[in-house]
Amino acid sequence: MTKRNMELSLEQREELLRTLKARFEKNMNRHKDLEWAKVQARLEANTEKLWSLNEMEVTGGEPDVVGYDNKTDEYIFYDCSAESPKGRRSICYDREALESRKKHKPENNAIDMATAMGIELLTEEQYRELQKLENFDLKTSSWVQTPVNIRKLGGALFCDYRYDTVFVYHNGADSYYAARGFRGSLRV
Repeated sequence: MTKRNMELSLEQREELLRTLKARFEKNMNRHKDLEWAKVQARLEANTEKLWSLNEMEVTGGEPDVVGYDNKTDEYIFYDCSAESPKGRRSICYDREALESRKKHKPENNAIDMATAMGIELLTEEQYRELQKLENFDLKTSSWVQTPVNIRKLGGALFCDYRYDTVFVYHNGADSYYAARGFRGSLRV
C-alpha cells in the first residue's frame, strides 16, 4: 500500500471522529479517567493511525479507547464490537496456513489482514483484559497472537467467552469458520 491509499479525506476523518467520540461517550466504563479532547488531539496529529482506526471501523470492529499507557504516552484502542468483527471472519490464522490448504481456501488470513490495516491481533492477555470491561464473543470466537512454538507445530490459538469464562482453544492454523475472526489493537 502506498501512503496515498492510507489517507482519509477530510469528510472521512470528520465522520470517523464523530463516530469514535459518540462511542467513547456512550461507553465511559471502558476509559473512566480519560478525556475525549486529548484522545482527539492525538488522533488528529496521527492521520496514519486514524486510517487504521477507519479500517477497524469499516470491517465491523467498533474500535474504542480501552486504556492509556503512561510509560509510552499512548492511547490504546481495541475492537469492541459485541462479536468478532463481521468483515474479518472466515479466515485462517496466517499466510503459511492459507498457502498450505489444498482445497476450499479462505479469502484471507488474520495476520496479513491486521498488518495491512496497521493493527495487531490481540494477545491472550489483552483478550482477557477486554473481557473485564464487558462480555464479548458470546456467539463468535477470535484468533489471538499465537506463541511461536505452537505455530511451528501447525496450531494457532483463539478465544471466546462462554459460561462467564474466557476460554482459550487451539485449532490447526489453516482452519477457518464463519464465526471466527480476529480482534485488533492499536496504540496512538
